[in-house]
Amino acid sequence: MIDRRGRHLPLDAHLHTTLSPDSNVPIDAFAEQAVELGIDEIAITDHVDFDPTAPAYRYTSFAERERVVRDAAERWAERGVAIRLGAEITWDGAWEADIRDYLRDHAYDFLIGSVHVYVRSPYDPPNVPAWVAGKTLPEIVGPYFAEVVAAARSELFDAIGHIDVIKRYLLPYVTTADLAAAPELYEPMLRALIDTGTALEINTGGLRHEARETYPSPAIVARYRELGGRAVTIGSDAHRADTFAWALADGYSAASAAGIDSLTFRRGGDRVLVPFATGPNAVAGHSL
Repeated sequence: MIDRRGRHLPLDAHLHTTLSPDSNVPIDAFAEQAVELGIDEIAITDHVDFDPTAPAYRYTSFAERERVVRDAAERWAERGVAIRLGAEITWDGAWEADIRDYLRDHAYDFLIGSVHVYVRSPYDPPNVPAWVAGKTLPEIVGPYFAEVVAAARSELFDAIGHIDVIKRYLLPYVTTADLAAAPELYEPMLRALIDTGTALEINTGGLRHEARETYPSPAIVARYRELGGRAVTIGSDAHRADTFAWALADGYSAASAAGIDSLTFRRGGDRVLVPFATGPNAVAGHSL
């Protein structure tokens, strides 16, 4: 098995621990790997849901999240790893008022807003065949992409996560090549990010999924830059210990190829720029 974990990189900005219902990774397991791999900073972005039927609805309290992450940050600081208290908030316009109320009362260092696929979604795999039948590509992806636009325009988040993760679920009915041939479908999302100053997440989780490319692809990252976008974050979206920083360097490469040389991040105050590391980085060829 090839070890594709990134090395000597400044930040993995999307990680899930035991504080998410779909992860069993203790926070110290990620911190230990960060030391091993030379990842200087990590953001713990466990799920927060507002729909009572969603998996992370009231899964744990803000107080527990803060205690676990701050305690770990203190333990690991002397070993050279900075740990930030983040969250991945599931965006759904129906719950916007609740999300706003929650974020007024709970201060995170860094916030990702993401549109997710749950059981009632047309993009949930059992629902996909009926959803795509007789529809054009814009009609198929339109509802998801519209929610991403709304998430960006809410201006509640530092970054919008995995903006086209539905390509994972639409296969084989809609392929990555189909989406690549229609970049115009992405432009409302990219313009919403640029207009609001919200960062585009380059999520490398897609490289270990059926899509076999980042969310979004390097071509879309390049188009974002052509339109004037500069703010990006990069995360592995790891839910398992063995996917920490997985293919993270591919995300940095996509940003660099587009002419972007720093991440836009937040550590609880104003946004900061995090320059890309200039040291050597091993992205493949290490056997596990």
